[in-house]
Amino acid sequence: MNTDRPLRYARSHRRQFVSELQEFIRFPTVSAQPKHAPDQRRCARWLAKHLRRIGLKTIRIFGTDHPIVYAASEQISRQPTVLIYGHYDVQPPDPIHEWHAPPFEPVVRNNYIFGRGACDDKGQMFTHVKALESYLKMNRKLPVNVKCLFEGEEEIGSPQLKPFLVRNRRALAADVAVMSDMPIPGPHHPAITYALRGGLSLELEITGPRRDLHSGLFGGAVHNPVQALCEIIATLHDRKGQVAIPGFYDRVRKWDLRERQYMRRAGPTDEQILRDAQDEQAWGEEGYSLYERTTLRPALTINGIAGGYQGPGGKGVIPSRAVAKLSFRLVPDQDPNEIDGLLRTHVARVCPPTVHAYLRTLSRSNSALIDRSHPALRAAALAYRKGFGGDPRFLRCGGTIPIVNTLQETLNIPVVLMGFALPDDHIHSPNERFYLPNFFNGIATSIWFLAAAGAMQRLWQTTAERSIS
Repeated sequence: MNTDRPLRYARSHRRQFVSELQEFIRFPTVSAQPKHAPDQRRCARWLAKHLRRIGLKTIRIFGTDHPIVYAASEQISRQPTVLIYGHYDVQPPDPIHEWHAPPFEPVVRNNYIFGRGACDDKGQMFTHVKALESYLKMNRKLPVNVKCLFEGEEEIGSPQLKPFLVRNRRALAADVAVMSDMPIPGPHHPAITYALRGGLSLELEITGPRRDLHSGLFGGAVHNPVQALCEIIATLHDRKGQVAIPGFYDRVRKWDLRERQYMRRAGPTDEQILRDAQDEQAWGEEGYSLYERTTLRPALTINGIAGGYQGPGGKGVIPSRAVAKLSFRLVPDQDPNEIDGLLRTHVARVCPPTVHAYLRTLSRSNSALIDRSHPALRAAALAYRKGFGGDPRFLRCGGTIPIVNTLQETLNIPVVLMGFALPDDHIHSPNERFYLPNFFNGIATSIWFLAAAGAMQRLWQTTAERSIS
């Protein structure tokens, strides 16, 4: 299908697209905080209305607190079906005081759009929505069949999504899925992600006395839960940067020299990673580059600690409780359920008898690997070449996207991971941003990908027309 008209439409409507993205970002869709459930619903309704306005025919909203928005184009026989995935929920914006502008009042400055969700994932997801609009407004039809699946709880592990996919497996059947929720090395260096780490998120709570105590009257007589929590956390790593939980590495896959050499050629250097992190000193497991540590190897991070007095000045108190947020990034063959059990056994063993420990599991996700030789990835490489003007690299990513493994297992389809974010876009941090040239190039890349997918229908099994039941 001719891409000239859609590409011209996309170029001539850039200002409108940015304005609509700002409107999208204004919804404070923080899935981890129940108070934002109404915002989730309002955003889902806005998104559904927007998808109908651009020309998609079948629009449905499923669920309430974290709705799933489904949309589909008119079905074309003997053409492949592309499932476009994205998520409109976002991370909490805290700490608010570090933002240069309110996180849900997006601003455009120096070729960036700033706001929570600007990059992860509203902006990247919107590239595909605008590509669809460009086709439908100019050509009246798409070069492929399209189904959109946009969810509102990716940032909390997508607990509803797998049951939804299982219930609607036939209706969601496709030949390939595509999503954009990952970084590329630079604005002139596109990349296709072919591996993601899995995840396990937990909360560790330590309790001691039934109430906060006067530190002068009881200091030295009772065990401080904050101190006990720190003592437990100190047992989670050894001095070489390895996770010290017994059995943690038993199932970690060993990669051959060929894969590690390819990664050394294709991936970022230690210096690049430290520069992106705005840090000067590396830390972690010995014997691996920083790129390998963040992709090939598993990791455990402490995401937050709370306990005791947090206000200005001092307060002579022994707090009654303390809490830590723990996050594992897991690699192929590691089972999140098994790691959960290993952590619980370890905490029970090292917890001092003077306090009580409670572990709450927040989310579990499996890792994902994608076949680099699949024709869908060749279509993505062509699209990047046209959209960004350069050949993409194939890279691993240390992040976790629960849906990738779920799509592979439930729908049995390949997943194309075409990222448009930059390493310094402050994802999950204050002052999150999205580089607008990447936004525009991402729209062009999505236009080319749909065209390339349509031209490759003989390589994929055509999917019959189905509708959500």
